[in-house]
Amino acid sequence: MLEIQDLSVSYGGLAALRGVSLTVDEGQFVAIVGPNGAGKTTLFKAISGTVAPVSGSILFEGRDLLAVPPPERAHLGIAHVPEGRQVFASMTVLENLEMGAYSTRGRVEWHRNIDRILTLFPVLAERRKQLAGTLSGGEQQMMAVGRALMAAPDLLMVDELSLGLAPVVMQDILRVLEEMAKRGVTLVVVEQSVNIALGLAQRAHFMEKGMIRFSGPTAELLERPDLVRSVFFGEGHATP
Repeated sequence: MLEIQDLSVSYGGLAALRGVSLTVDEGQFVAIVGPNGAGKTTLFKAISGTVAPVSGSILFEGRDLLAVPPPERAHLGIAHVPEGRQVFASMTVLENLEMGAYSTRGRVEWHRNIDRILTLFPVLAERRKQLAGTLSGGEQQMMAVGRALMAAPDLLMVDELSLGLAPVVMQDILRVLEEMAKRGVTLVVVEQSVNIALGLAQRAHFMEKGMIRFSGPTAELLERPDLVRSVFFGEGHATP
């Protein structure tokens, strides 16, 4: 479904991604882990089109994604929950969810999707008329995930899934993502917690200093203590 080859991105002459290559198969649940500054968020921005690569390629279902203007990528079936949620604070919960349905398929499946999301996230149904800026951080993250799902995506990318969330909220969100995976949605999640990554994903890609250091089944991360220490404590340097 998603094939990235030799992708490089720079900010002001500083390399954020250095020759990143990875593949995500249709229907997979994939975690991208690594310490702060590894390039995880930049990778998502390159896929969604908010940053422009200096070299490399991104194919989505065989199509050259770099030739597609960023606003049109959602119409191809790609949705992105950005780091920090980025909700529309002065709009209601329902209005925020409506903003996610601007894609072609989102408009077509509007009624079915809104009913499904409010069922999956009952707290959003209770607060549908409440301003988004008054929600708790966990509720905003639920809404951000729900907003992305309103586009009826084939590929859902979630950046910093568990950051700042209480365990009970995290479990609610994981439950919804697992339900989406069962429905055939391909999921790619940026996650600093190796424990969460191991619990939810089939495969993992470990990033450090803008490069992929490891790709494989998530369980194999447990066999790489150098990688685990790098995520939790920022220690040492991961070896290939």
